[in-house]
Amino acid sequence: MAKIAPMEFFKQVRSEAKKVAWPTRQETTSSTIAVFIMVILASLFLFAADQLMALVVRLVLGLGG
Repeated sequence: MAKIAPMEFFKQVRSEAKKVAWPTRQETTSSTIAVFIMVILASLFLFAADQLMALVVRLVLGLGG
């Protein structure tokens, strides 16, 4: 691979960064809210699954429920 001078590299980086379609503030906000909601739902699901598995293990081992 050919070596590129540092200044040329940064010119190319800047040129490519201008081509990026950056999200609007509204898109960023709605995506962030969606991520938080999914994290909360996943946390609740995993908590419930963990509690259910712990209950089953206690019952199988005869430790009470």
